[in-house]
Amino acid sequence: MSRKNWSSEKLFFRLLNNKTQKTYFENISELRRRPNQKVFERAIDLGKSKIDREKIIGIDVLAQLGLDKRYNQKQILDLYFSILSIPQTPKVLFSTLSAIGHNNGELKKQQVVSIEQFKNHNYSDVRFGVVCALMGVEHKLAIDTLIELSSDSHHQVRDWATFSIGSQTEINTPAIIAALQSRLSDTDHNTRFEAISGLAQRKHNSVKSILIDELEIIDDHGSLILESIELFGDKSFIPLIEAQIEKNKKLKSINEKWLVDSMKRLINNTHNSG
Repeated sequence: MSRKNWSSEKLFFRLLNNKTQKTYFENISELRRRPNQKVFERAIDLGKSKIDREKIIGIDVLAQLGLDKRYNQKQILDLYFSILSIPQTPKVLFSTLSAIGHNNGELKKQQVVSIEQFKNHNYSDVRFGVVCALMGVEHKLAIDTLIELSSDSHHQVRDWATFSIGSQTEINTPAIIAALQSRLSDTDHNTRFEAISGLAQRKHNSVKSILIDELEIIDDHGSLILESIELFGDKSFIPLIEAQIEKNKKLKSINEKWLVDSMKRLINNTHNSG
């Protein structure tokens, strides 16, 4: 029988009693598609449990209950911040902070403060949760926290924090520019490319020479570089891309369609902006 035909009680039973995590998110996802009072109340009760496994199940169901249109979002956020107000294990903190990230459209200042307190947590998963919770939030403290986490010791935290300040906000301040520039030499390729993208999006001149160099050695990360060139929107890149198309006909080093499509979009964008 398909999971969508299971009762909510059966789904919760499986979540609470399965010995492995193999179907965990399939069961969570199905419950999230059932925004009704019965599922809501059961998940709230679990979220208030003193047992971590039960608490996390409740948190995860409520995170996207109703999917695009959240069910009882205010009450869900109230639960999350009550959880953050008392000591919790790293796993509970990660689930709670990640869940807030799905419901952070109207966070109040004090709620941002409650999230920010975990930015220096010993566990990188918790710091990553802070990034998730604050992504897209344009409160100054949120931006300052993401800037700080963009230089975190863990590559995943740096990557997503850099993505957050580079691509998930249009705010453009000297502090954001400085943070992005500091990641241009990052040893983690994804973090570096997110910094390049963020600077290109802001059309900052410091990234032009880097884009030219990267276009010369374009590889499996080519689509990211081409997207950044399009964001930068400088028509002087058109002959450079044309040269790469000719070069690639011989080397076949990357997907030529990336180059052709990127050049077409760049031509259209620069003509339209002109």
